Amino acid sequence: MTIARPAETEFAPFYAGYIAKVGDRGPLAFLTAQLTEFEALRGVPETKGDFRYAEGKWSVKEVLGHMADAERVFAYRLLRIARADQTPLAGFDENAWAEVAPHGTRTMAQVVDDLIAVRRATITLVESLDETAVGNTGVANNHPVTGRAICWIVPGHAQHHLGILRERYEV
Repeated sequence: MTIARPAETEFAPFYAGYIAKVGDRGPLAFLTAQLTEFEALRGVPETKGDFRYAEGKWSVKEVLGHMADAERVFAYRLLRIARADQTPLAGFDENAWAEVAPHGTRTMAQVVDDLIAVRRATITLVESLDETAVGNTGVANNHPVTGRAICWIVPGHAQHHLGILRERYEV
């Protein structure tokens, strides 16, 4: 199934930048292509995992761990909304999570493998959806959002962070 680009009324304005990063092939093709990029991260040396491009910034492992954490949250929201659950879903503070997450104590291989496992699960979830499921609307972080929009937000969020890893971390 092709998942059409969401209308601006289907998501909170702060997600527009993520959605814009997803090409016209659509989110499923983008999710799958990014899996190849994630697998290439296995070649990043362990010594690079703790690198921070500036004081107070996350390390490479922390960025990758954040990507996995956020994708889990987005996928959970997508599942709930796709199943027509109208329970409002809470937001999360990625900086508070980063302070207590174990990403910095894990190896690069562990962090990358975790991200890949999360992405594979996301792909199977998106592949399982039909038009009704992606058209459902729920509330996440106090804003209405459709399943369709979340399908586009997930790869856009990852693309945002992959760009930062390339530009600022030279990964």
